[in-house]
Amino acid sequence: MPPVRQSAYTEEMAAEICARISNGRSLRSVCRDEDMPAQATVFKWLAAQPSFVEQYARAREAQADAIFDEILDIADDSGLDTSIGADGQVRVDGEAIARARLRVDARKWMAGKMAPKKYGDKLNLEGTLTVTHEDALSQLK
Repeated sequence: MPPVRQSAYTEEMAAEICARISNGRSLRSVCRDEDMPAQATVFKWLAAQPSFVEQYARAREAQADAIFDEILDIADDSGLDTSIGADGQVRVDGEAIARARLRVDARKWMAGKMAPKKYGDKLNLEGTLTVTHEDALSQLK
């Protein structure tokens, strides 16, 4: 018989959920753990507990930082990029490199959505506008 999941809100459980999210895990992943409440329960707590909403928001901000740190770890890890074949030749594993690129791109997208001012793409909106006094006067008529 599966363990009964907690449904009563406690500060300790809220803190643990937020700590796991702050470390980069998704709420869905956290709620899959046997010692955690169901995801629907967490959403109910968020609707009913203002202090949990604040704590959860801070955890989500920290999660974006953790995801950004993961990007650096993935990019710096070249351990699976190459291997030595039976003939002693170095072989490049394009599939491992493509998978790492996908992981980095997914995390960049997530971090940009979670903290757009910090990790989002910057839009450079520049232009030149020339208006003559004749143009301005014609607009007034």
